[in-house]
Amino acid sequence: MAVMPPERLEANMHIFEIAALLFTALALVPSGAHLLEFRSKIHLSSNEYLTVQRLYRGWALLGIVVVAALLATLALAFATRSQPQAFHAAIAAFACIVGTQLVFWLVTFPVNRRTANWSTLPRDWQRLRDRWEYSHVISAILNLAALVATCLAITWEAAA
Repeated sequence: MAVMPPERLEANMHIFEIAALLFTALALVPSGAHLLEFRSKIHLSSNEYLTVQRLYRGWALLGIVVVAALLATLALAFATRSQPQAFHAAIAAFACIVGTQLVFWLVTFPVNRRTANWSTLPRDWQRLRDRWEYSHVISAILNLAALVATCLAITWEAAA
């Protein structure tokens, strides 16, 4: 694998920075929405909860944003590998986005399958609701941390 010459890497640095900032910010939007509505949703009745959950149909397309955030933060880490502070911040951003995926696939997705994407309510629906809602709170925190780490990586790279 050929290593990008320093002058070409520097010319592309702004592209890496903008992409990482854009996609980590976009990844925060849906999880931030979940976080903001948490208090209103956590105590809804079963019928109200099913009604509200229908609003999320089509949100699976947001997976594209997450993949883009993963790739962009990884590219930023690669591009800043010669600057320890910026590199570590970019790796932290990448790790946070990976963390959101672990939460999704280990907690959120199994609940989605168990409830047929909230079209049916099993007997333990309240326990499942709590798992689903808290998984989104955790993801929002991780997405916010990824955005902050991306900002730090960009700031530290510019200062170097």
